Amino acid sequence: MIIDAQGLKGTKSDFANFEDAAASLGFVRWQWEYTRATYDLKYEDRSSNSEYYLRVNVRVESGKLESPYAILSVEDTYMGKVTFPHGLDYEAPIPESFVRDAGQKLKALKQQITH
Repeated sequence: MIIDAQGLKGTKSDFANFEDAAASLGFVRWQWEYTRATYDLKYEDRSSNSEYYLRVNVRVESGKLESPYAILSVEDTYMGKVTFPHGLDYEAPIPESFVRDAGQKLKALKQQITH
C-alpha cells in the first residue's frame, strides 16, 4: 500500500540530515546501492504474530550515496506485511493503528528534513 506521505514525495535533503532524521524516528537504512536507498520502520502485531514495514524510498539526485553532501529526493512510501520466506506484501490489510502511526512518522520526517 502506498502511504500518503502528506507531501513528503519529492522532498529533498542532504544525506547527513536525512540519515539523522530517519534514525531519530526509528528508521533503519536497509537496502542501498549507488543511486537509491530504502529506510524501513518495523511494526509488530503480537496478537497475530505478524510484522509490517513502513518503507521510504529515496534516490540520489547529486553526489554519491553516503556522502554527507549528497542530495536525496524522497520517492514513494509504502507499507507492507512481511511474507515468508522473504518480501513484503503491499496488498495485505494493515492494522489501522499502524497506518495512523506511519502517517505521524512520515509527517515528523518531513518536518525534520525541511527545517
